[in-house]
Amino acid sequence: MTNRTFLTVHGAIYALFAFALFFIPTTMWPMYGVQINDQYALFLSQHTSIFLGGIAAISYMLKDVEPGRMAKQLFKALLITNLLGAVITVYAGVIGVFIGFGWSDPAFFILLSYMTYKQFRLN
Repeated sequence: MTNRTFLTVHGAIYALFAFALFFIPTTMWPMYGVQINDQYALFLSQHTSIFLGGIAAISYMLKDVEPGRMAKQLFKALLITNLLGAVITVYAGVIGVFIGFGWSDPAFFILLSYMTYKQFRLN
């Protein structure tokens, strides 16, 4: 896959979740087994959108990166981000925070990690 295609898809996925967790957190989180019980939990969900949106912006704005050292560094950073997502969401599943659809989150991060690793290797 080209860097442009990969980074566009990667950015779109992160943007989708940023918007969802900002605008409809009380719909999204219960699917993962997490309840939004107060204004603080709601704010924390919306606050998370900052980082998801930032990753989306970085992916989108650097979509024309040429293969080489800079691309490798970008994909390495995205890989670390996705691996952290995998570890943290697996932990949430193991301790019982995420239930039901919540197990899709670790699978999602593992898939993104794999795809990012493949893109890293191409560069």
